[in-house]
Amino acid sequence: MPSSGYRVSADIGGTFTDVVFQDSGTGACKALKILSTPENPALAVLEGISKGLGEGDHVDFFVHGTTVGLNSVLTRKGARVALVTTENFRDVYTIQGNDRGEIFSIRWKKPKPLVSVKDTYTVRERIAADGSVVTPIDMDDLPPLVEAVREKGYDAVAVCFLFAFRNPAHEMAVADYLREHLPGVDITLSHQVSPEWREFDRISTTAMNAFTAPVVRRYLGTLVDQMKASLPANGQVYVMESNGGAMTATAAADNPLQTLLSGPVGGTIGGRSLAEQTGRNNLVCVDMGGTSFDASLIVGGLPSSSTETKLEGLPVQMSVVDIHVIGAGGGSIAWEEASALRVGPQSAGSTPGPACYGRGGTEPTVSDANLVLKRLDSSNFSGGEMQLDAEKARAAMKKLGDRFDMQPEQFAQGVIDIINAKMADAIRTITVQRGIDPRDFALLAYGGAGPSQAAALADQLDIREVIIPVHPGAFSAWGMLQTDMRHDFKATYYGQWDSLDPMDLSARYEELEAQGFEYLQKEGMKPEDISFERFADLRYAGQEYVLTVKAPAGLVDIAEVRAEFDREYQLHYGHSSSSTPVEVANLRLAAIGRLQRPQQPDPETRAAGEKRSRMVFFDGEEHDTAVIDRGSLALGDTVSGPAILEEETATTLVPPGWRIEVIVGGHLSMTKKTRSVIS
Repeated sequence: MPSSGYRVSADIGGTFTDVVFQDSGTGACKALKILSTPENPALAVLEGISKGLGEGDHVDFFVHGTTVGLNSVLTRKGARVALVTTENFRDVYTIQGNDRGEIFSIRWKKPKPLVSVKDTYTVRERIAADGSVVTPIDMDDLPPLVEAVREKGYDAVAVCFLFAFRNPAHEMAVADYLREHLPGVDITLSHQVSPEWREFDRISTTAMNAFTAPVVRRYLGTLVDQMKASLPANGQVYVMESNGGAMTATAAADNPLQTLLSGPVGGTIGGRSLAEQTGRNNLVCVDMGGTSFDASLIVGGLPSSSTETKLEGLPVQMSVVDIHVIGAGGGSIAWEEASALRVGPQSAGSTPGPACYGRGGTEPTVSDANLVLKRLDSSNFSGGEMQLDAEKARAAMKKLGDRFDMQPEQFAQGVIDIINAKMADAIRTITVQRGIDPRDFALLAYGGAGPSQAAALADQLDIREVIIPVHPGAFSAWGMLQTDMRHDFKATYYGQWDSLDPMDLSARYEELEAQGFEYLQKEGMKPEDISFERFADLRYAGQEYVLTVKAPAGLVDIAEVRAEFDREYQLHYGHSSSSTPVEVANLRLAAIGRLQRPQQPDPETRAAGEKRSRMVFFDGEEHDTAVIDRGSLALGDTVSGPAILEEETATTLVPPGWRIEVIVGGHLSMTKKTRSVIS
């Protein structure tokens, strides 16, 4: 058999690891799902590659998303960190900001910092706001710090001095000293992680990077070492970044903070590609896997993004794709509290998994509920790779359902209704609460469990069209193959926008471009594949927070950018003021390296098998429901509900009154028969 090269991506989730293979020549894709191995995530990836490649096949490109860093923060199982700050500013990280997270909540508490006051040390030094040295650094303060790190066994040191983003000389002097006297201890410097103003936010960002660094580096080292035999000839592993781009494993080890949202962001980037392909430029992207539910937006064909985010209530200064995550997935556990039924956020994960997996789980989950309602095929789950135990699922439903005096099918429908309500609320958080009408969007549903819940979600939000993409259960992994290299650079640059010298402003952007060009060349990018996007953080005079707008290449047109800011402000907040002075706070640059990839053809159509049907519950009533192999549908084919479309990575539920059509790219468009498709 002739050998083939493949571009391979892997999305390592809490329950399943999804692996997608794209033929480097033809662009054709195939996908599979492997139960995750939490004790060593690389094992599931290796198993997936082994199953997906034939004899003589090889990997040309490998990219993956990981939640290792994110999980270390969520579980507080990261490195032990010593924080070093300017003398008399020891308590900044503990006191935090002056804002109240939930202004009317009497139960709100400040988030717990990753580093306590007792683990915070100070050094006599002081840099002024303009970068001048007020107090030279006292190197005599460093030997006691070294001794404390040794005695207390810190894994990492985070250094964040006042105004170090203006002048990093003192931070660099401390780093040189610590690296000489503390070999093997991770050192994080604030001016490298986030050269940006706001002291608490910068300290928080630096501490989080130090907290995750040893964990992420250890994981990447293990992954690369164990995958040596499967990697491309150059031995390179790429990792998804929180900003939607990709970077090499070497760069990820140097910038572990950028991997925090590495896993979920792949689906949003896939949504951007789908928007371009289908013309659906406004999408609510929802990824329902086994453990979590991730919601994000595509607006005007581009992912909604931000220059900062919060994790566990702690601010992080970095460019991110806006993703709202809740604990709701196929493995979410149903339980009783105060005589009421709750679903999630606890998940059965992959071990022991839902009761129907037959791996030791006994508590009822969303997947068990779908199986009891006959929406899943116990003999054809995950492309026939797994056999589901319907009796164990029913027993789990009955055990808890009896406490509510409900039959298993009735109780299962209640579990589904509750999880759908939670997911609908999550979507309202990123739409209605931000002044966005979800009815103006199509719902892009993916993840192993997403297509089975999509129609019910759309009904709750009055969304007119649902899109089920190709390889829905592995769509996040598919999206990773649609991305490019990207690194973000920034510099604090304060002033009145209308009074700036365009030449000086352009020169500052060119300095950032030089940094980006050098960085991407080190990452192996060719000069002709490197491009840049410029941005500026602007605000009306007297305001506290900023709005990031795009700036043109070349000599900056001050008036043009100002007009764009007014337009964006009007779009975001419903008003603007063209007569109010505007201030600039930061300059930002995205350095992008174009990755070569083949054009993906429409999926090939398989011959339709023998017609099948089974009785399936919809809203408490059984309906004779057609069961169709999705791969047998060609472009333009339609299916009316009730129907179930089965494929290797997911099951799509088409309720009564809904209709599905195969559209460009092999994606599915699902609408209610009485409603029209979004144009």
